[in-house]
Amino acid sequence: MKTKSERHTPAGGRDAGVQKLALIGAGKLGEGLLSSLLASQLVPADHVVATVAHQPRADHLAQKYGIEAGTNNQRAVAGADLVLICLKPQQVKGFLHEVKKQLRHDALLISAAASVTTSLIEKELGGPARVVRAMPNTPSLIRQGMTAIARGQHATDADVALSELLFSSMGRTVVADEKHMDAITGLSASGPAYVYMIIESLAEGGVKMGLPRELSTLLSAQTLLGASALVLETGEHPAKLKDVVTTPAGCTIDGLLELEEGGLRVTLIKAVVRAAERARQLVQDQNSH
Repeated sequence: MKTKSERHTPAGGRDAGVQKLALIGAGKLGEGLLSSLLASQLVPADHVVATVAHQPRADHLAQKYGIEAGTNNQRAVAGADLVLICLKPQQVKGFLHEVKKQLRHDALLISAAASVTTSLIEKELGGPARVVRAMPNTPSLIRQGMTAIARGQHATDADVALSELLFSSMGRTVVADEKHMDAITGLSASGPAYVYMIIESLAEGGVKMGLPRELSTLLSAQTLLGASALVLETGEHPAKLKDVVTTPAGCTIDGLLELEEGGLRVTLIKAVVRAAERARQLVQDQNSH
């Protein structure tokens, strides 16, 4: 079941119409986004300027992707109609102060910096800046990600649509109210770590029953991948799909009873809540500094 707010990987060859993209912070996430944008032909390589902390890394990116890359943020944002911020949260304020005078007044800023709100960026720039906040997760690096997008006070519908288009090159996107971003961080941004622990635990169960570790890990990971795909493709409630697997007096019901007794359901709920609360605290810390 697909909603209007959800997008999937776009067909190659669609140009996003960006004249100059300044990608600030081409680390793992930034490079992953860069790679996806270029592969999807959303932004031509000669329209991109990326910045990193060290020149050898910049030289590597320039050679690998055919883009302009360097360490000068002011030069990168000068004349850019789109600025993608992929910095660590504590670096964002310093970056904004550094480039404030070079930014075009009509530039769109898309921030993928965790726990940095659109209002903080608007406040630091001191004007009606067009800001969109994005919260991707690590599977975005292989274009299987989930990115939540929230609009700032002055962002337009076209800005949101462009943000969706860009991040859909890395997987699925959904538009959400910014008030939900802390919960989204605790669920989909932190969620892969919970899933890796589940995969590891299932694989250990297979090893306990005599399976070779490599085989057990493969079975575990593909099982989660397939089950997740079935939820997305059918739109059925997970509980209904669970019941399809659970035959009367069969093996699965015994396994489910063990999971219920071990508190898996409640534990996972608490994990999301705790991570979301931490995300909210980080937002407050950013705003108070």
